Amino acid sequence: MKINMKIRITKSIIPNLLTLGNLFSGFTAIIYIARSEYEIAAIMILIAGIFDALDGVVARLIRSTSAIGVELDSLCDAVSFGVAPAFMLYQVYFNQLNEIGVFLSSLPALAGVYRLARFNVQATLEDKTHFKGMPIPAAALFIISFVIFYFNNSLIYDYWRIFGIYFVTIIATISMITIIKFDNLPRPSWKSIQLHPWNFIIAFIGLITSFLTQGYFLFPFMLFYVLASYIRYFYSFFKKSYKN
Repeated sequence: MKINMKIRITKSIIPNLLTLGNLFSGFTAIIYIARSEYEIAAIMILIAGIFDALDGVVARLIRSTSAIGVELDSLCDAVSFGVAPAFMLYQVYFNQLNEIGVFLSSLPALAGVYRLARFNVQATLEDKTHFKGMPIPAAALFIISFVIFYFNNSLIYDYWRIFGIYFVTIIATISMITIIKFDNLPRPSWKSIQLHPWNFIIAFIGLITSFLTQGYFLFPFMLFYVLASYIRYFYSFFKKSYKN
């Protein structure tokens, strides 16, 4: 008895493998978080972010974008940038609050998954320079940069560390489900630089400064990114209300 099995391999497998690399990195981060090895976990989440950026670039380069690729990307992002950072919040602090801690630490994951679902159904309606709500990878970076460089820093008073972890958890959650527009990461192309020079300059300064400070500037830069988005929104809102 012969069984003929035909496996169709298309060029879309390349970006899809990169997307699965995102998921593997996120899963690995969760393992390290369970072991309380938070710095390695944070590195794995950053690697997941690199895979997340590369899969879209490669898909566009080889012209292999697909509906399944979009869905796969969202599923992997939910684990790497939703579940993993939320579990980190639980492990470093919220676990001592029992059931309330489970609920509070889960909020960024819940908001992130909702954010991904909303993006998928509204993708054709959103422009390429802004996102409605903070992107889930940015929220993950906002959370882990605080935990690694500030919450786990014994030189900072306990009051500010505890206040900070509540602040970061709540702001990350609200920012992902809000309708406020957040800037997209500028692409390193001449056309992108010409269209949005200030976005590119600010992102470049943030990257260099974070590198020079060994990561300590990363959270202040992410906080600036969040606050600047809110300020721009409320400024436009009140300006429009004043005209009316």
